[in-house]
Amino acid sequence: MKLQILLLAVVTMTTAASAIDDLRSADHDYESPKPGTYSLPVLRPASDGRLLDTSGNPVRLADLTSGRITVMSFIYTRCTAVRACPMATGVLSQLHRESADDPALSKSLRLVSLSFDPEQDSPARMAEYSALFSRRMNAAPWHFMTTRSPEDLRPILSAYDQAVDRKQNPLDRTGPLHHTVRVLLIDRSGNIRNIYGSSTLDPRLVLADVRTLMMETASLAQQH
Repeated sequence: MKLQILLLAVVTMTTAASAIDDLRSADHDYESPKPGTYSLPVLRPASDGRLLDTSGNPVRLADLTSGRITVMSFIYTRCTAVRACPMATGVLSQLHRESADDPALSKSLRLVSLSFDPEQDSPARMAEYSALFSRRMNAAPWHFMTTRSPEDLRPILSAYDQAVDRKQNPLDRTGPLHHTVRVLLIDRSGNIRNIYGSSTLDPRLVLADVRTLMMETASLAQQH
């Protein structure tokens, strides 16, 4: 039931407009920046960690934060607060949909949804969660990951400044964990280039940032 509620929230967000460019809203009532007209500073290197994929296979986080431009979101599947995990997953879903129609974007982009609730979000649970979202042909790869234990998770949360606390009421209808919304943009070299919170997670801005990094890569390639 919780996953069905989450799916409804995400679908509502992702079907509100036919394209990311159409998603100007009351929350983000401004003209989105034009890709390539600005630069993104290197904030710091992305950190590594030990993960599990939806089949329970071990994966290094470093393998998911290099080689492509990565948009990574911290989530947990029991969250139904619309302006938290469903919002973050909705933005990644919009990027996934956009990439299905753009071969250059699909080739350059990677999406990662990483759970911070390993005690509940097993690989099987993450597989069930990932199946809620259309696996669009030719779209950018979207990885749904968890960790083997809270001990494996803890250094990752610390490295990425992802705050997570248990709510006083474990039966809270929006989920038992309180957390900040944190979505990261990571370049091909494994450097964090932007961090989005609940007030800045505008899909138009994220896409513009991704395209700006794509143009940066193309410019560097021409120089060599």
